[in-house]
Order: sequence, then C-alpha cells, then structure tokens
Amino acid sequence: MRKVILISISVLAVMAASFSAITVFSQGKIFNVQVPVINAAPIGKSINPDGGKTGFKSFPIYTDKNSPDNHYAPSGWMGDYGDMRLTDRWSQNPHSGTTCIQWKYVPRGSQGANWAGCFWQNPANNWGSKKGGYNLTGAKKLVFWARGEKGAERLAEVGVGGIDGEYSDSDKISIGPIDLTKEWKKFEIDLTGADMSYISGGFFWAASGDDVPEEGVTFYLDDIRFE
Repeated sequence: MRKVILISISVLAVMAASFSAITVFSQGKIFNVQVPVINAAPIGKSINPDGGKTGFKSFPIYTDKNSPDNHYAPSGWMGDYGDMRLTDRWSQNPHSGTTCIQWKYVPRGSQGANWAGCFWQNPANNWGSKKGGYNLTGAKKLVFWARGEKGAERLAEVGVGGIDGEYSDSDKISIGPIDLTKEWKKFEIDLTGADMSYISGGFFWAASGDDVPEEGVTFYLDDIRFE
C-alpha cells in the first residue's frame, strides 16, 4: 500500500510555484478560513523570559473559537487541499469549553497528491518568507486532544515545526501514525531536546489517502497547547 511521505517543508518550499501529480501543498489556498493571530507575543522574544527555569507557562494554539489565548492560524492547507473542509467552531461534544475543530477529508485526489494536511502558521500563510516564529524555549511537550467521528480514523503524522525558508523553524518534531477513537483521547509530542527558539509552524497534521475510505473521514481536535 502506498504510504504518505513524512512532510519535509524544505521540499514543499521548492514546489510552491506550481502544481503537479507530486505537489504536496498549496500556498495561499485556504478557502476563506484564515484565523487572526490574537494576543501574540513579540516575534522572537521568549514567552518565558527566564528560559523556563520557573516552569513553562502554557501557550495555547486552540482552546475555543475566538479565544484571546489562541495563537497561530490553520492557513497552511497542503496536499489535496480541495478535498478538505474545516469548521473551527464545532459546538457538538467539544473536549472542553464550547467549541472544537472539525476536519473532513474525502480523498478524491483533487490536486493529485493522495494526501492532505494543514499547518497552523504565524502569521497566516507564512511558509518561511516572513518573520513569525515564537521563542518557545522551555516547552516540554505539545498536548492535543483528538477523536474520530466513527473511530479507527488514522493520521499519518502530527507534529510541530518544520517550515523551511528565509525564516526557517528551528526544529521539527512529529509522531505518527496515530489512530483515533470515538472518544476524546489525549496525545503528547515530547519536545525534550528540541530547539524551540523559533517556531512559526506551531502544529500540523497529515493524512494519507490510502488510509481513508472513499466516503472520507471526519475527525476533531481540541485543547492544542504547548506545556
């Protein structure tokens, strides 16, 4: 069975100008789902000035829709971006609060990639061409909660960082594949030893078309944060 290739943003950046059967992302193609970055810390300045010596302050990516604590934007649609749909204010059965994120992916191969995914970026649509990295030194892990609509949904890769360009992320850390259940489940990405001094790609997921039935999958994310 054909497997999705782990994301290498350095390769993505080279192919940004055109699409082909091996194109793996669409720069700027976000279908009106830009989310403003709210309450942002100064770029390049640590959100923990003492380097985390007194404990890392939680740094949320998503808590609830329009929360002033949210950071980054789910603007970096990749692969078969035309096969994805996003609802970032889903109100049925969130893990906490009043909303969660719903993703739908039907593997029609709209861009010929046979996979799809999304990067949360700062600022929106930043593939390394702009300054946007947060200094997250001191973060020990990235935590997120996820569930599937039916159970057994698979994400090939989930991670932090990896955007490469004029202003590259300082590191990339990922896990996968991960299998979801119908109930909310907590996942953690260990950041021990990672260089978190400059991260403009705060979170990403990718799913292989080979792991998805013809009718597609629906899955949910909530409470994504650095700790």
